[in-house]
Order: sequence, then C-alpha cells, then structure tokens
Amino acid sequence: MYEWLKKWWFKCDPEWSHNFTIGVLKRFGRTPLKLLWRQRVIRKPVKVMGISFPNPVGLAAGLDKNGECTDAFGAMGFGFLEVGTVTPKPQLGNPTPRLFRLEQDQAIINRMGFNNLGVDHLVEALKRSKYAGVLGINIGKNKTTPEEQAIDDYLLCMEKVYPFASYITVNISSPNTPGLRNLQHGDALTGLLAAIKQQQRHLTDKHDNYVPVAIKIAPDLSDEEIATMANAIADARLDAIIATNTTLDREAVKGHPHAEEAGGLSGVPVRDKSTHVIQVLAKTLKGKLPIIGVGGIDSAAAAKEKLAAGASLVQIYTGFIYKGPALVKEIVNGL
Repeated sequence: MYEWLKKWWFKCDPEWSHNFTIGVLKRFGRTPLKLLWRQRVIRKPVKVMGISFPNPVGLAAGLDKNGECTDAFGAMGFGFLEVGTVTPKPQLGNPTPRLFRLEQDQAIINRMGFNNLGVDHLVEALKRSKYAGVLGINIGKNKTTPEEQAIDDYLLCMEKVYPFASYITVNISSPNTPGLRNLQHGDALTGLLAAIKQQQRHLTDKHDNYVPVAIKIAPDLSDEEIATMANAIADARLDAIIATNTTLDREAVKGHPHAEEAGGLSGVPVRDKSTHVIQVLAKTLKGKLPIIGVGGIDSAAAAKEKLAAGASLVQIYTGFIYKGPALVKEIVNGL
C-alpha cells in the first residue's frame, strides 16, 4: 500500500505531502485506522544510555517536529522515536520552497529552518499521547536568538521537556539556522556542554530522575574536529553522540537539478560520510560513550554498516520516506 501511496505523494509538492501525511497520522493515530500502518516487529532488545530499547531502530528527529504523531509512529514498530527539533518560541522557518526530492539518488535536500510550534505546544501534545515507548526529544535555538545567548534557549527547552523525555538531544549541527554549527567548536562548545551538564544535574535532583543527554553533530567535520568534539563531550560527562545530521557537501549529487539548492542533504549520498564520522568517534571514544548512527540507512545492510562502524543504535529518516514503515521491519529482521 505504501508504494501505491508514494506514487501519489511524489507527484505532489514535497512539503505539502509531508504536512498532509503528518495531519493524517495526527488525526487517526489513536483510532482503529492505525491498523493501516501498524506492524508487529520482533524484539531485539539493547540497552544504551541505561535505557532498554525493544529494538535498535529509531525514527530520527525532523519528521514529527511537534510531537503530535507519537501514537502513529509508535505503532510502526520503531524501537524508539525522536521528536523535534523544538525551539522555545514558535517559528515559521525559512521561506518556501525549502524541501526537495532527489529521487534517483534516494535523497532529500531541506532548508526548513527549525519550523515548529514551540516547546509549549510539543509538551501539550506529549501530554495527550498514549505512546509508552522510548522517546527522545530534540532541542534547538530560535533563529532570532543571538549566538551568544543560545545556551539560554537550550536550557529553557531542557527544563520544559525533561519530564517527558527518555533522553534529550541537543542539536548544534543543523545547517539551516545561521551560526548554529559554530556551537560545535572551541569555547562555545565547552561552555554549552558545561551548562547542559549543570542543567541536567539540577533537573535530575528536581525530578528525582536521570534523563540522558545526547549531542547531535554534523558530517562536515575534519577527523581532528570530530575527535576534539568527542573528547569534549566525554569530558563533560554527557551520555551519547548522534552522528550525523545532514551535509552541505554536494559532490555525491553533482549535476542534479536540485544539487545547488541551499540546505542539508540527507539520504544515500550522506551514508559514507556519516559512517566515517562514526568510525572516528568510535576510535576516539574507545567505548566511553555510545554512538547513535544516522545517515543514508535504507536497508538492513546499511544499518549493519553503521553498527559495525561503532554505533549502538540507528535512526532512519530519508530511507523511511522512500520505503515506508516496512523498512523498520526489514532492518530489525536483518540484524
């Protein structure tokens, strides 16, 4: 059924298709119609960050930005979901068009710009949700927040989502918010990590519950930069690294009509870059922190590649768009 629906969706504007699908999943996620996408996936449990995951295949952030479809996505057999990226205040994101399919490359370019309804809306959506699985919440800063005040946005989001999260992801690697990737380097990084850890300690005491924090990094880093970041995150005693976000590199899609569109490239063309980042992280960390692998995973073989490189969990996004819920079962069965 998904292949039939995809033929129709892919004739429509990409963002319209996305919004229409999210609207359907939001409306019918807690009704008997969820049987249309529900699937049973065998258990392959794994423990990471002190959390027991029923299987190692998760939904990456970006599809359910406002946390409105957790019931629907939870029925598809994912071992965990990650919602967001969410910011303190609602924001429209970048001007349209801002989402492009590169079908022959099984890829997507987006410059959405953290479009979301704000952290308060996400919290209210999660209060209504019946999803009881592992839930990651991805947080970011508003576009209008000056770079030197970015920490305040992350700390505010952490405080508001903490009671609802199995883990929290700090997104400092999206290429679509000006200045965001600068937080991956130098004093900006160490200052942010220290503030995040202090807030985590405070919230642990307040709620009598330890919620792990992961840092999501970019694929467009040198090996030296990757190693430096890995050591800084480990030294700050945070809990995991997610590798990677989308790439600005266009070499793999050179010549495509959309290749020069601004934004982050995801899907098969980023697979090797993200796998390389995982390999460098694993070599640097030597088991100090777990790695969650994401980027170009469209098959069990691609997931195995990430795990062999050093990841403990994997997440899918673009592969899920092209292959649908069956990809979750395919990967879990193939591991």
